[in-house]
Amino acid sequence: MTTSLRSRTVLLVLAAACLLLSPVVFAADEAAAAADPNLAPIEIELPEPFFGGTPIDYWSPNLEPEDFRDRPPFYAPKGTVNVALNKPVSSSVPPVHGELKQITDGDKHYARPSLVELPDGVQWVQVDLEKEHDIYAVLVWHFHEGKRVYFDIVAQVSNDPEFNDGVTNIYNSDHDNSAGLGVGQDKEFIENNRGRLIDAEGVSGRYVRLYSNGNTADDFNHYVEVEVYGIAKD
Repeated sequence: MTTSLRSRTVLLVLAAACLLLSPVVFAADEAAAAADPNLAPIEIELPEPFFGGTPIDYWSPNLEPEDFRDRPPFYAPKGTVNVALNKPVSSSVPPVHGELKQITDGDKHYARPSLVELPDGVQWVQVDLEKEHDIYAVLVWHFHEGKRVYFDIVAQVSNDPEFNDGVTNIYNSDHDNSAGLGVGQDKEFIENNRGRLIDAEGVSGRYVRLYSNGNTADDFNHYVEVEVYGIAKD
């Protein structure tokens, strides 16, 4: 067995072990959250899954093992709702397919009419919540009509629309700084109808910006829907 193959095998074994142990961690966290009278699970409506497509042919040491289990409930302070619904969206460049307003319109279907496509390269979309909020989770669907991985996903929150000041990173899967936004510690993941839920840990801000840099199927950047779960600040 070659050194590279041996290393890859070890990584796969460790990833499998983490998946086996994770239900214990999730159960403990969920029990603790459920016991807090100030918290409640956020209500997430998932789109129908897509069955079919070409199997993904991609592997990376930064790729999270595919998990087919239901996502555990995500607890947040009572009153937390999707504050991004129908809010304005801007982007680094105009989309080549679809309209930016579709990203927060509540339509999460996998079909192409529900998809917004941006050109290749590092691109971003930005949701204006129109006032400052305490943000507990961001849920993003890039694409789920088949399996693919999007590169260099970075999620940020700020009160500055230009993201020059007071920027908080809440997710970064760019393990080699190819997007130029710093090296991240988060995992790449295979897209599905559950979307990617990012724990924002109550960070405060008005604007949420999401970066990506192409995907395993083509060089384009896609968004189906972005939801932001939070509570408006007084």
